[in-house]
Amino acid sequence: MAAATHGNRVPISVMIPTLNEEANLPRCLDHLRWADEIVIVDSGSKDATCDIARAYGAKIIDFRWNRKWPKKRGWALKEAPFQHAWVLMVDADEWIVPELAQEITEAIRSDKYVGYFINRKFIFMGRWIKHCGYYPSWNLRLLRRGYGQFERLSEVDDTGSGDNEVHEHVVVNGPTGYLRHDMLHLAYPNINTFMEKHNRYSNWEALVQFRRAHSDPHQIGHEDISKRRTLKEISRRLPFRPTLRFLYSYFWKLGILDGLAGLTFCRLLAIYEYLSVAKYKELKRIEADQRAARQLSTVPEFDWKARLVELDARPAASAQPAGTLP
Repeated sequence: MAAATHGNRVPISVMIPTLNEEANLPRCLDHLRWADEIVIVDSGSKDATCDIARAYGAKIIDFRWNRKWPKKRGWALKEAPFQHAWVLMVDADEWIVPELAQEITEAIRSDKYVGYFINRKFIFMGRWIKHCGYYPSWNLRLLRRGYGQFERLSEVDDTGSGDNEVHEHVVVNGPTGYLRHDMLHLAYPNINTFMEKHNRYSNWEALVQFRRAHSDPHQIGHEDISKRRTLKEISRRLPFRPTLRFLYSYFWKLGILDGLAGLTFCRLLAIYEYLSVAKYKELKRIEADQRAARQLSTVPEFDWKARLVELDARPAASAQPAGTLP
């Protein structure tokens, strides 16, 4: 890039949410040397994540989630003291290739749009997954501050999926565009990472289905996301979901053309679907068990939250004379 070559940084703030990302962060930051401000929103990493960030000259925000909405990226978008009008949201396992960086540089000079969707190439087992339903994968990642925020898909604050947004997208107040070049997403360097992430993601899936708290898919203004969510809602009502997920991804979405990586990836997606189904049924069973247990006793439940409010509202007790009992 010309800007990077001449040492002129692009006036943009890059926000990266992290938690123990020492393996991914260096290469992510290598691809962001052109940006003027890098802000790391860290959740108490125990590895060298923050040391790496400091070495690259990034700013670090110590984020401690209070288990209330918003989560990490949504909070940062609202509260972080970014220096520039444009914010680029990047995960530590994503790379902004030079061609995309140049396109971003040109895009933020225009007032035509307030946000831009960026497509992602998923890299799994050393190759680009071109099929399986994972490409194209559009996400709104470039946003003018004040023109968008993360949607909330469940009224439950802690969905068991961690302190970062899982499937929530940015709702934009204004016109949006699409960038031509893709970013690289190395989300699953090994099967263990896939299973760890999707074990948490399945918590979110099960709870959202259980609560039936779905946002209007059309509010985002992106047809591809709307279609995916409509299909997802339909699929939740189908039997044999894990098997259907494999058949859909491997044959209908041509995962078979991605070779061994495609076969492995589609099998893992079926396992993810099974976890979501099993956890949803578990939530239903827990609710039924609790309802049955309440019928076994007529003793009323103690409203301890209301009692705490009542105690907090009472005036402080006067000091007792020394040597006396209250």
